[in-house]
Amino acid sequence: MGLTVGVDIGGTKIAAGVVDDDGVLVAHLRRETPATDPELIEDQVADLVAELRAEHPVDAVGVAAAGFIDSRRGVVLFAPNLSWRDEPVKDELERRVGLPVRLENDANGATWGEFRFGAARDVDDAVMLTVGTGLGGGIVAHGRLLRGARGIAGELGHVRVVPGGRRCGCGNLGCWEQYASGSALTREGRELVASGSPYAERLRELCGGRAEDLSGSMVTRAAREGDPAATELLSDLGRWLGEGMASMAAVLDPALFVVGGGVVEAGDLLIEPARAALARHLSGRGHRPSIGVEAATLGNEAGMIGAADLARAVR
Repeated sequence: MGLTVGVDIGGTKIAAGVVDDDGVLVAHLRRETPATDPELIEDQVADLVAELRAEHPVDAVGVAAAGFIDSRRGVVLFAPNLSWRDEPVKDELERRVGLPVRLENDANGATWGEFRFGAARDVDDAVMLTVGTGLGGGIVAHGRLLRGARGIAGELGHVRVVPGGRRCGCGNLGCWEQYASGSALTREGRELVASGSPYAERLRELCGGRAEDLSGSMVTRAAREGDPAATELLSDLGRWLGEGMASMAAVLDPALFVVGGGVVEAGDLLIEPARAALARHLSGRGHRPSIGVEAATLGNEAGMIGAADLARAVR
């Protein structure tokens, strides 16, 4: 049984695990991310790999990180939350750990994990959307991860869906993630609470009357309780997802959309509106096969598992 290490580097945590050929997580560790110091991040990753190697015979490391990744050269071109700019992470980590390293975008890593071992394991063409603070994405076409000419394909959250719309952190206006993300859900919920509307009574109770303290998890909790305002907020988010999926389908024609990320904990409160909007806006609807929409199954471990599996190609 071959073992590799998968590392998922986020803005607040670094998760690392040993994964076998069947995508089973054998062991895992977690540390806080020293996000403002690129060298300390690499040291932290090396320490985690060393600790896992002490107990398991691993022979390669896969690293998934948020940002624009040139996976061919192993360079992080830009990572907004990690202070990496044109950082040769692959070479630096190989020097530290003494093993082959594969570097990949975090959403691509999660997408590959779901394609190989999760919700998309039975199809050859799939699109994954990770609905967290922002909106990430990954594409598998004909059984291969689609990276594009420079390795940065799949930044689906920055497809423009509302020309002249809300300003995005990327600098553009109207990006998809401004309407279909955990941040969008929280923003809309806070605006509703701040409006003073009695419709937001339950949300106001949960945040103690302080709109700025409302979180996405509070909205999800209220929706699960049956609160109509929270249910509507999640439905609106699902609609934005589904409408964007219809546009993606016109370009990519996937067999399946997989929805992951923290907001997917809302389950069918999010997924069903997305399915309905996709079916309503799909081009050629009624004359083409429908496209499935499923929740991811690997949870927060998808990035680790996908990165570890991608590392097998460099063993």
